[in-house]
Amino acid sequence: MIQLLKNYEASVGMYDEFIQDRNSGIHHYQNFVNRLSEMTVQDFMALNENAKLSFLNQGVTYALYDKKESVEQIFPFDLFPRIINPTDWDKIEKGVIQRNIALNHFIHDVYNEGKILKDKIVPEHLVKTSKHYCKSMEGFSPKKNIYCHISGTDIIRHSDGDFYILEDNLRSPSGVSYVLTNRVAMRRVFPHSFKDMIVEPVENYTDKLVQAFWNISEKPMGEIFCVLLTPGVFNSAYFEHTYLAQNMGIELAEGRDLYVSNDKVYLKTIDGDIQVDVVYRRIDDAFLDPEVFRPDSFLGVKGLMRAYLKGNVTIINAPGTGISDDKAICAYVPDMIKYYLGEDPILNNVPTYICEREKDLQYVLENTEKLVVKPVDMSGGYGVCICDQMSKSELDELREKVKADPRNFIAQPKMLLSTLTTYIEEEENLQPRHIDLRTFTILGGKEPFVLKGGLTRTALKKGNLIVNSSQGGGSKDTWVIKK
Repeated sequence: MIQLLKNYEASVGMYDEFIQDRNSGIHHYQNFVNRLSEMTVQDFMALNENAKLSFLNQGVTYALYDKKESVEQIFPFDLFPRIINPTDWDKIEKGVIQRNIALNHFIHDVYNEGKILKDKIVPEHLVKTSKHYCKSMEGFSPKKNIYCHISGTDIIRHSDGDFYILEDNLRSPSGVSYVLTNRVAMRRVFPHSFKDMIVEPVENYTDKLVQAFWNISEKPMGEIFCVLLTPGVFNSAYFEHTYLAQNMGIELAEGRDLYVSNDKVYLKTIDGDIQVDVVYRRIDDAFLDPEVFRPDSFLGVKGLMRAYLKGNVTIINAPGTGISDDKAICAYVPDMIKYYLGEDPILNNVPTYICEREKDLQYVLENTEKLVVKPVDMSGGYGVCICDQMSKSELDELREKVKADPRNFIAQPKMLLSTLTTYIEEEENLQPRHIDLRTFTILGGKEPFVLKGGLTRTALKKGNLIVNSSQGGGSKDTWVIKK
């Protein structure tokens, strides 16, 4: 294995985190590399199979929708961890807390006084035309004015070595179960490495989440009843739903298990119906309540919004938070931070061209081949166009789509995500692969909490910049070194 690392080289112009760590003299990876030096490639492959078996035994799977049949797959996992030093983590943690506090202010403002819209810091038209804008939330403030109780912030490290925010996930951010199961697998496979290095724990996430639910509910600890509302077994994130419900000690429920009576929500059980205080929903707004949103939805609960607007139940995250997931609105977050907090952003956005703005649109149409063009409301890497990989006819077709519906598109320069050592099974070799990081923040507890780890996602195909599992990506355990 050590021979493979001696021959390891990063691509020209890339920021490779393993090589930068070694060249800078920090050597946080050295303890792990020392463990690798004790084994052969065959030993490592055996450990790789053990990790797969760990995931299989835990039921760690995800489903793909883009096939004729929904196929459950073991989530791809790489044994070479990502290691983040305390200085870098301190910046990340402070930056995402700052960002999510500003976003929470923004959502509350938009649905109430609308000061930021009146002051023309963020265009009102952009907000009101977002597919995720929820008129039912106008004039309503949830308990403690917390809208985005849970958030997933996607961060990249560019070739300049700095961190940038790629996008926000506030509707129902996913992936934290893989952070927790990745750590279980690594502790089983490399127990000595955790003894050699002082790595921040991630196991406290579900406890922090339950504590935030109690705090938001304004009831004494232990006197609230929570459910995790899932679309059901055919949802791609169903493993995560079951995993979180079990580890939080709350009930897993589908819409058919709940009903509303006298503007209160109840769970049907064999021993009698139980009033629900908190609904941790993993369903999009559109399917949440057929009375308010899609009348053909069988996934939600009829009357849920009535109960919510009466203050009889808390929904986590609040309906309407998806306006902040809109990639066009995301571009204004640095302005929100200055407006609400009077601070400069700790973490910068990836530069973004909003195609609805005339000057931005003109630039995008004239320089399409240099950019990455994205729909504003899609996730999972779907719809992303890396334009220097497209043919002339494909570019022409894309330009026509953007011209026909500029509100639905943004464009960004091609950011060269940092790379990190990754084991490629087919070649039995360690090679650089692009990575990003999804951090998980909880608002609503006694103080903001950021999970000290996050989900490092890996593009397993050479040169691929899209790291999502839906696009063939995998993940790594993320080790944050204690100060």
